[in-house]
Amino acid sequence: MALSLLSMQRISKAFGGIPALSAASLQIDAGEVHALVGQNGAGKSTMIKILTGYYRKDAGDIQFDGASFDVESPQAAQMGGISTIYQEINLVPYRSVAENICLGREKRRFGLLDWPAMYEDARALIARFNINIDVRQPLMNFNTATQQMIAISRAIGFKAKLVIMDEPTSSLDEREVGVLFDVIRQLKADGVSVIFVSHKLDELYQVCDRVTIMRDGQSVKTAAMADLTQLELIAAMLGRDIAQVSRHTTAFGDRTFQYQSGPEAPLLKVSNLRAGRKVLDVNFNMRRGEIIGLAGLLGAGRTETARVIFGEDQRQGGLVELNGVAFNPRDPADAIAAGLGFCSEDRKLDGIIPDMSVAENLTLVLLPHLSKAGIVDETAKAKIVETFIARLGVKCSGPNQKIRELSGGNQQKVLLARWLATNPDLLILDEPTRGIDVGAKAEIQSLINAMAKDGLSVLMISSELEEVIEGADRVFVLREGHSVAEFAHKDLSEQAIMQAMAYSEPATTAAGAAS
Repeated sequence: MALSLLSMQRISKAFGGIPALSAASLQIDAGEVHALVGQNGAGKSTMIKILTGYYRKDAGDIQFDGASFDVESPQAAQMGGISTIYQEINLVPYRSVAENICLGREKRRFGLLDWPAMYEDARALIARFNINIDVRQPLMNFNTATQQMIAISRAIGFKAKLVIMDEPTSSLDEREVGVLFDVIRQLKADGVSVIFVSHKLDELYQVCDRVTIMRDGQSVKTAAMADLTQLELIAAMLGRDIAQVSRHTTAFGDRTFQYQSGPEAPLLKVSNLRAGRKVLDVNFNMRRGEIIGLAGLLGAGRTETARVIFGEDQRQGGLVELNGVAFNPRDPADAIAAGLGFCSEDRKLDGIIPDMSVAENLTLVLLPHLSKAGIVDETAKAKIVETFIARLGVKCSGPNQKIRELSGGNQQKVLLARWLATNPDLLILDEPTRGIDVGAKAEIQSLINAMAKDGLSVLMISSELEEVIEGADRVFVLREGHSVAEFAHKDLSEQAIMQAMAYSEPATTAAGAAS
């Protein structure tokens, strides 16, 4: 029987009364590579931050290396034998490679820094990654992949018993990923355990022994990788039963589907879109009055695709056409002027302005049209606010109530109203019902349905399969930055979508090529 290195039992944590973890558990054996997976909001990051002292747990027990473990800072966790490598490289760019690798464990001789010893130590550590660079040079002189390898070298240098790797391959090419996996196997052979957090399922099967799947703040399954197919893994992450699929669980149940094949030109056509590391070859098209669903796991490139279309990020290749004309917005203002709106995934971070009123939040995008010589037409503004509060059924004490005092569902309605007030042709909705209660979710879904019936085109990104299956005219599935499948509504099923998420390879013919 394997010896347990880490045991986290019944871990709970709430923020502002909202549970992020509810009696979650994680057990890591000595010399084991253990995958930790789950969708956004599943609780993975909170679990790791509690283990490494970034957050304090509300309840539960942690045992590490045979003793109770309750540290108050990441530095204390590191000194206790746990090193973490984050997706965002958290090193000091202006310092040398050697200084970054030895930071916190500097070598000294006669009370002074022993530079030759630190240079030698740094060279030896990076040599494990087949990297041969001048360790005296500033970190910023090297590319992101090299910096990621240096971050991993630093973690290994602490002689950790447990190394946590959070999306460690996000900045690496195929060769570098191979080198990293060799190092992970070396660590395992040396008795070091690794927690491997990644959304790339193929990587998990290459390097991990077991997996713990988290969903909604709980640990829902732990199994050997060899005992779990990719389809079963995805089903557990999404909370779906492969054998029994329910239908009509959303307010989209009575939707009349618009899409019919024919000569009508698409409103939006995306062909071979490339941008950054997350959008590698995305293809889809949509017509007026259509709801198009974008499905895929975390990291598939759905949000990144939406950001490029809306001008938040710039495309690096491919073509986007709007009404048959090449469309390449320089920024969101260009996209808004062209008739697009975008409700982002994180309404608290990218959507609402908490200390401003409902009225101010609702009319934020419209302000240039409501102002003359810098003075806002308050009468016109009040009429628009009154109209949309009534139309969308926003529950508030009045237009001057601060939006942070509203429920999540009503905040989302205000954000929808913000864009509907601009009379857009195309509205992008990224996780439109995430984090709101069941009643508000049904109201939002009914509103989306009504908007499409009125001729608005909707690009809906959702991690809830029933939402895209019951709400979309067509669904395009993305996998690791590529379009891998297109389903008309009549062909949609949860099993078909999960199968595409798990196994499909990029199509040889672009899905977006058909109009």
